[in-house]
Amino acid sequence: MKIVCNTNSFTNSCLNVQRSIPSKAVLPHLECILIQTEGDSSVKLTGFDLDIAVMKSVNVKVEEEGAVVLNAKIFCDMLKLLPDDVVTITCNERNICTVKSGNSEYTLISLNPAEYPDLPSITEENSFDIKADVLKDMIKRTVFAVSPDDGKTVHRGVKFEISPGHIRLVAIDGYRLAIRDEFIEYNSSDLNFVVPAKTLNEVIKLAENDDDFIKIFKGRRHIMFDMNGYRLISKLLEGEFLDYRSALPKSKSATVRVNTRALLELIERTMPVIMEKKRSPVKCIFEDDILQLSVFSSQGGFNESIPVSVDGDRTEICFNNRFLLEALRSCDTEEVLIELNGSISPAIIVPPEGDEYLYFILPVRMKD
Repeated sequence: MKIVCNTNSFTNSCLNVQRSIPSKAVLPHLECILIQTEGDSSVKLTGFDLDIAVMKSVNVKVEEEGAVVLNAKIFCDMLKLLPDDVVTITCNERNICTVKSGNSEYTLISLNPAEYPDLPSITEENSFDIKADVLKDMIKRTVFAVSPDDGKTVHRGVKFEISPGHIRLVAIDGYRLAIRDEFIEYNSSDLNFVVPAKTLNEVIKLAENDDDFIKIFKGRRHIMFDMNGYRLISKLLEGEFLDYRSALPKSKSATVRVNTRALLELIERTMPVIMEKKRSPVKCIFEDDILQLSVFSSQGGFNESIPVSVDGDRTEICFNNRFLLEALRSCDTEEVLIELNGSISPAIIVPPEGDEYLYFILPVRMKD
């Protein structure tokens, strides 16, 4: 194999593919990047860890067809240090690969490309398109609520619910729930599946152009995201996702309307005295159009009041401050409504108009 390519674009593509490649793996090939020629003007780069595969086609000049399997970390470290704008990569019949740029020349041993693991295949029967900026925004505003250590593997991902004209993303960790809804151009049968949080965080990084569309293909056990010249294939999480609809409160005793930024900044001011390892929840008292917020720990204390609009009963309730912060940071409206039903029922955060988001937070029980 012999290819000639632009050092900068080739290196950037390799670095993006490298993120899917483990530094230590059971199979040596899984620590490597697979480079295969495609015709006379491109190569396909592949990284695979048996759960996630990332592929990228890169324009190059192919002078001799072939394939190589190179240790991803070593190869990418070489590329980042090359001095010239052009790099020539050659591999001989003894699997010795030469990386040459200007007067610099590296050599690296290639593994046997024929022994590289097969990638999963996905049919294109179930697919839909969504704007990159829309999907990335939905992911960012839900994935924080995924629990990495939940006993049920299926809850380590975000649930996608697709129906004609509608997409919903749902994340849950046992203490809170995050829901985002958007319109999409889709008129086929309903789809429900759960994508690992790790996969979705990688989608955010690869989908760089917000104006592009991401095409999503749903297979029986895998999902594929086609975006920005990259194809990402991931396993789906299996199991029974929590019936979150039945967990949502059916009634409320008070509704609080508050400026999102004012409440967010108020909670941020509690952080110097919050102790994460020892529970020190923030206590909220909603009464007479005032929110009185206080927190006390062995480190110190804080209290402050801000104006709000309260419609309903006086309510005292305690929350984990991080859960409140992460929910409010994901609210993109000037004001939010907080629906309450006493001190031991969950709080619901929704927009004043519309239904594009919902955040559910369980309270912390107050000590007598």
